[in-house]
Amino acid sequence: MKNSRFSKQFSLWFCLHHVFKAQLIPMFPLSLLPLPGELVPLHIFEPRYKQLINEAGQSDFGFGIFCTHEINTRKIGSWMKLESIVKKHPGGEMDIVVKCEDIFTLHSLYRNYKDKLYPGGTVAFWQVDVQELPGGRLSELFEQYLNKRNITRHKAFFSIYHVAHLLNLDITERYQFLLMENSVRTRFLIQQLKYHSQLLDMELKSKDVFQWN
Repeated sequence: MKNSRFSKQFSLWFCLHHVFKAQLIPMFPLSLLPLPGELVPLHIFEPRYKQLINEAGQSDFGFGIFCTHEINTRKIGSWMKLESIVKKHPGGEMDIVVKCEDIFTLHSLYRNYKDKLYPGGTVAFWQVDVQELPGGRLSELFEQYLNKRNITRHKAFFSIYHVAHLLNLDITERYQFLLMENSVRTRFLIQQLKYHSQLLDMELKSKDVFQWN
């Protein structure tokens, strides 16, 4: 009953917040779920995905990373753009960096995108606000957390997704975070920040005890 109630609540919230307009896009299924604004390094070695990245570099188009993890019952994925090709290896393999610019819901997955080697899929984009600002309390806690970690080279501006990314959420937490309503999402990040801050405090205390001994 609990899962059924959550399913109905999610379906209503999703319909109210996202526009369903199916589009066919290139697809790269992986057990990853990048967050909006996140930079992701990838090593490309399969011929079909080498074709995808080469064409993305030449034509400046994006592709979807559909999350293949078993938790992904809502069939969501991340819309990526190629940021840079860091290195090309002699055999054609590549080290690249891609950036997440949106989230989508997958409708159908196809073995081939048009006449290409790589897969494709029809998706509905969420059109997320990548620059969504965190609330006052969340922003304050995040700055305190950065200071505790001695992170000084961070952006003066940071979004709610930047907060989530820096907390190193696992794939289950990322999935839950993306499906939450805004108010719930903020509370979730505040709880995560408090938890990680406590861990840092304990670590610092243990170092002090070791030094005294």
